[in-house]
Amino acid sequence: MTQSSTPLNAPTSRRQALRTLGLLGVGVGVTACAPALLDLSNLAGLPATSVDAAVLNFALNLEYLEAAFYLAATGRLAELQGVGGDAEIRLPAGLTGVPFQNTDVRDFANELASDEIAHVKFLIQTITALGGTPVPRPVIDLNGAFDAAGQAASGGAIKGFNPFLNDLFFLHGAYIFEDVGVTAYKGASPLINDDRPGGVLEQAAGILAVEGYHAGAIRSMLYERRDQEAAAGLTVAQVTKAISDLRDTADGAGDKDQGLTEPFRPGDANIVLSDANAVAFSRLPREVLNIVYLQPGAKSGGFFPNGVNGLIK
Repeated sequence: MTQSSTPLNAPTSRRQALRTLGLLGVGVGVTACAPALLDLSNLAGLPATSVDAAVLNFALNLEYLEAAFYLAATGRLAELQGVGGDAEIRLPAGLTGVPFQNTDVRDFANELASDEIAHVKFLIQTITALGGTPVPRPVIDLNGAFDAAGQAASGGAIKGFNPFLNDLFFLHGAYIFEDVGVTAYKGASPLINDDRPGGVLEQAAGILAVEGYHAGAIRSMLYERRDQEAAAGLTVAQVTKAISDLRDTADGAGDKDQGLTEPFRPGDANIVLSDANAVAFSRLPREVLNIVYLQPGAKSGGFFPNGVNGLIK
């Protein structure tokens, strides 16, 4: 579907209608529960460019979260000041950055920070060019939410999880976010109307590719440390599996996640998160929100205490 001002409720082809509902390629089994999973009633009747802006605004919320995390980890949070507003970012008291011991992890953390703030600024620019209004940065919790996630993933064994404490904990914090980012962009792609060369879909696919590189690198670094004790007597492999299990439980969408040592073929690594066909998973907007809110069906909570901003929530 090319970019146009045609209302979404105008007569259209079956393929276009499916794309509008975000069901293209999702499968017949999802269509029966689509309203609960997608909750896109706010988009009905909007022109195609406005729908694309709404989808990018949904992504912008997630990019604000990632940018805040990596910039805080690298002591560069000032770079986010005034970008999208000045909503509260909750951090551990006295945080000035992760005291990195490994220079490779430190340098990669800085690359991640640079990429994510670039994504934020690019999405703001693109939404504006579409005639939309970029959503302001929501309140972000990078303190209590990590503690809650750690306790939920470990059945209470890990308390007070702080991803800013050291290199290894930072990698676990990044692991919580990066795989979700990949599935979120892939899951939102059917909602995008502008599929011209150089259009919104191509640019979103470019961000998806970068998020995939991020996720693969984080998973590789953790896989190298898989037998190392991480916390509460649990190894890195056990903690990352617990995080993956938590994401699966929270999203309410079945098995879309795997730890680092759950390959389809015994003896393989599981650095690349994918299904049996080596295809990346998709998560619909509601499934993504279930994870970042740390509770299925919630309207706010977890990393977004007041919820995300925009039409898709």
